[in-house]
Amino acid sequence: MQIPALYFDGKTSRAYRVTLSVEGGMAVISGDAERSCAIAELRVSERVRNTSRKVTFPDDAYLEIHDTRAFDTLLAATGHQDSIVVRAQQSWRGALLAFAATVLVLALGYSYGLPLAAEAIAKALPEKVERSISSGMLEFLDKRILAPSQLPLARQTEIAAHFKQLLPPREGAPNYQLVFRKSNIGPNAFALPSGQIILTDELVKLLDNDEQIMGVLAHELGHLHERHLMRRIVQSSAIGAVATVIFGDVSAIIANIPTLMLDMKYSRDAEREADDYAIAMMKANGISLSQLARGFEKMQTQEQEPSPYLSSHPSTTERIAHIRDAR
Repeated sequence: MQIPALYFDGKTSRAYRVTLSVEGGMAVISGDAERSCAIAELRVSERVRNTSRKVTFPDDAYLEIHDTRAFDTLLAATGHQDSIVVRAQQSWRGALLAFAATVLVLALGYSYGLPLAAEAIAKALPEKVERSISSGMLEFLDKRILAPSQLPLARQTEIAAHFKQLLPPREGAPNYQLVFRKSNIGPNAFALPSGQIILTDELVKLLDNDEQIMGVLAHELGHLHERHLMRRIVQSSAIGAVATVIFGDVSAIIANIPTLMLDMKYSRDAEREADDYAIAMMKANGISLSQLARGFEKMQTQEQEPSPYLSSHPSTTERIAHIRDAR
């Protein structure tokens, strides 16, 4: 059986018109060029619909074959068989199975692998890296949503001193800086990776007493202790990096880091970890957990539509129940 083909010697662009046949385990070409080679030494390109096949010699010369049906028959006669991967690619069932497996791997990686990796990376990063990433963050917030606090300085000092004297529930308590601001996003408190805990005037006025304020601050200190925001940044950056590999333009990720930090919402597990930290801190300092629960209840009454800015502690009935059950 002879099949027409074009032969390229790999040295010039000239195409030689030849025929290909198989004789005694040898591939033989004849016509404008002549040569032979053991079949085992040839590389055959994958079978792709409506595309010519390529047979490459050890010296990188190659044949280009357009009559793919005849070539498939010739290959079958020699005992050649495509790899499992190639056969799967030619089968719609195999392609569907591969697609389902890919979706499953991505889903498991996103749900379990990525959070675990983000946690490990965030905890391994030195604090100076966090400071660098979040440098200028407060300045950014001050330009967008915050304003100088109108709370009397004596009241600010009183709250800061009260929180400072509380004992941390665990070793390795993070360094923090309590920052007071007036806000147009309503009663709120949140922590930045740099260690700054922002407490708004509106939240101070909303809560009944300092013990409730201490509970909210302890919750935010728990976020810092577990490095939750940094973990979320690492996680989202990893997703962005994958998207960059696929779509390009890494500059978009870098430019959007400040907005990314603002739009972060903690997961249910992160909120539970921060709540548990606050519970432990309240217990360690002899403060009733009812004050912590009551503080979240007060905040819950102020909830409207989810805020686009660091909506990091949605007060829910489930969370309040967890605090009350922790007694």
